[in-house]
Amino acid sequence: MADAKKNYTIETRSPEETHSLAEMIGKWIDAGSIISLSGELGSGKTAFVQGLAKGLNVPEAHAVTSPTFTLINEYPGRHPLYHMDLYRLSGLDDLEDLGFFDIITGNGVSAIEWADKLPEHLLQEDLQVVIRIIDDTHRIFSINIYGQKNSLLINHFDLKINPIYE
Repeated sequence: MADAKKNYTIETRSPEETHSLAEMIGKWIDAGSIISLSGELGSGKTAFVQGLAKGLNVPEAHAVTSPTFTLINEYPGRHPLYHMDLYRLSGLDDLEDLGFFDIITGNGVSAIEWADKLPEHLLQEDLQVVIRIIDDTHRIFSINIYGQKNSLLINHFDLKINPIYE
């Protein structure tokens, strides 16, 4: 994995704030981006993807739910959103069967829950999001933005998101 270009630590104190944070990211993220999400069960990974979907203009008629059993859900939007959950992944062969590699190298936005289950060399993500639970509603997000692709996202983080959450 490439060195992180920028690192951010952001706190949210409600699911609505988590949605808002992810929605802003969805508005500014580039096509072809990969977001790896990790954190304990119940930390807010799916809530984050719900906000991301709103920022990507996924129609409200498409309810964003955890793909725990389907492994991949696809949603139409400004960029197609591929929401993946690797919690039940039984092996790397499952990824090939699901078309995982075609998806992450395509022009959609891939949001991968439980990405920490993948071998480290396998994923060259653009955003790494690690969520830490503080209490029932309070979360700390460690966000690392990698590579050159999302320089616009970095500019927005520096100018708009950081002042809101500091």
